[in-house]
Amino acid sequence: MVLGTSGETVRLTVAQAIVRYIAAQYSVADGERQRFVPAALGIFGHGNVAGLGQALAEHADRLPFVQGRNEQALGHMATGFAKASKRRRTLAVTASIGPGATNLVTAAALATVNRIPLLLLPGDTYATRRQGPVLQQLDLPGTPDVTANDAFRPVARFFDRITRPEQLLTALPQAFRVLANPEETGAVVVALPQDVQSHAYDFPVEFFAERDWPIRRRVPDAAEVAGVADLIRQARRPLVIAGGGVHYSDAQAALTGLGRQTLLPISETFAGKGAVAEDGPWSVFGIGLEGSPTTNRLAERADLIVHIGTRLTDFATASQSLFADPGVRFASINVVEHDAAKQGATAVLADARLALEALAAELGEYRIPVDWASEIEAARAAWIPVRDAALDPDARFPREQHPELPDTGAVLTQGQLIGLLQEHARPGDTIVAAAGGPPGDLQKVWDATDERHAHLEFGFSCMGYELPAAMGVRVADPDPAHRVTAFIGDGTFVMMPTEIVTAAQEGIPFTVVVSENHGYQVIRRLQMWRTGEHFGNEFRYRESGGSLAGSDAAGLAGDYLRIDLGKVAAGLGAEVRTPATAAEVRAALEETRAVRGPVVIVVPTIPHADLPSSEVWWDVSPAEVFDRVDTSEKLVEYGEGLARQRWHG
Repeated sequence: MVLGTSGETVRLTVAQAIVRYIAAQYSVADGERQRFVPAALGIFGHGNVAGLGQALAEHADRLPFVQGRNEQALGHMATGFAKASKRRRTLAVTASIGPGATNLVTAAALATVNRIPLLLLPGDTYATRRQGPVLQQLDLPGTPDVTANDAFRPVARFFDRITRPEQLLTALPQAFRVLANPEETGAVVVALPQDVQSHAYDFPVEFFAERDWPIRRRVPDAAEVAGVADLIRQARRPLVIAGGGVHYSDAQAALTGLGRQTLLPISETFAGKGAVAEDGPWSVFGIGLEGSPTTNRLAERADLIVHIGTRLTDFATASQSLFADPGVRFASINVVEHDAAKQGATAVLADARLALEALAAELGEYRIPVDWASEIEAARAAWIPVRDAALDPDARFPREQHPELPDTGAVLTQGQLIGLLQEHARPGDTIVAAAGGPPGDLQKVWDATDERHAHLEFGFSCMGYELPAAMGVRVADPDPAHRVTAFIGDGTFVMMPTEIVTAAQEGIPFTVVVSENHGYQVIRRLQMWRTGEHFGNEFRYRESGGSLAGSDAAGLAGDYLRIDLGKVAAGLGAEVRTPATAAEVRAALEETRAVRGPVVIVVPTIPHADLPSSEVWWDVSPAEVFDRVDTSEKLVEYGEGLARQRWHG
């Protein structure tokens, strides 16, 4: 048969057709053509082994398959790959029926929240129903057509269930249209009933011809650009907030050029970390709940906020309490109208790079007011030495000044560990973080200029994302000169270390650095902030009895748990180091840089020794009635924050 000949057909199962189709899809962006989905990841069960499993085995030369250990982790690996590929490629993930499929729901939500393309192919219960109820079927009496996969509907940008083979002819092109569209992209779920996967059909041969999917750049409207430029000229204290869209559109150089040209101060969200490509008087670091306190003071005084490629969540806006100027106005650049319109902004609905280039041309010789430039210079001068001191790995921590901190034998703070990672980072390296203390600390102090990338997922703040996502980043960037490091706490490590096995199996070189501070310490910090008492967040033994026995039910107040994370990682196949001092960490990083497989470096860090505060408020309400602790002061503080909340629209 000749591909593309009208009227020709080829008899394939649904699963074989899916594999053949996926293998023939290409993305095209800025003249670069590449396989849209170069590989599939998965775990087989009864719901996909005879269908997709057979097809992937038969067509392994078209679509290579990677065996995983946890479906959610594989979804995160694919998302990390897609994010590192700037949304121009992704990976497919297959799972069996029931728990295998629902394990992917969290990964789907993360991808959708962060606007990252992800292709999920979960198995589903029988379409023919003559066998039912079958293993792992919900079997709901009032809705027999509902399966566990319907849980994907609210967290997917596209969901379809294939109950007839010919439905693929419309479903798959629609799925890839969404994956390729920057305005709509997110999790795409094609649910595949177990029986239908193996059903055969005479598909048109031309359906499997290679197809290009352009990743389009939306061209800015000149009048919209002029409107934003006018707002900037009128402003006395303008401030830019850069988000992840700057990265996806390759707009870092354009944004940095705008800063150099105009001296507009540019702050960054979590996803926007590294949007400013080089340091200069225009760079004012991270903003919001985990940002620089001096940046937040600038934001409070700004009379114009220009937000670019960001969803502008409560972490960036301090729960809508940050922008305090009575006449503050907003402008935006975004490819998604829903995000562009936030805060009632005057919007440029366009690709970030094209819009920034047009805005720079429109502004011409414009420079920010001299007095605002002086404030920005003073803010930078105030923060940089504070940041540097917090990161200095060779400074002795003054434990005698902090008798309230537990003595675990650790000599480094988490900030000092970050300082060592910063010192080690080279151009092309990437550090990955997603939940707990590490992403907040990196947002506050990491220098992501000069190609020292920071891959921070904080849209869904998903513990367990970091390790497999770092593997995805590594697959997207196989350059051996570049190091990919997942920076996590021990809480995240014990939650999902399993894909170390996959990395060892596949020879994926990446590094996990574990800050071992004995618990979910960032939530303990929040707990103390809002209640004055901590409970259930540190990794401690119960002193007596047991929670289910009704004895000492509230107490986890014994010694810290004795967990040998190094032995766990070694048992899963990693090269392991367990340094404690700055010199030992330096040596461990250097001697493992060239290891061609997974590396885990476990470093004890001092619990509760935090970086300087961002000095902003977050809307987390204390209990209005609390018998154990007097929360009256906490409630007063919370009320003061509520009074600063504003509606901008």
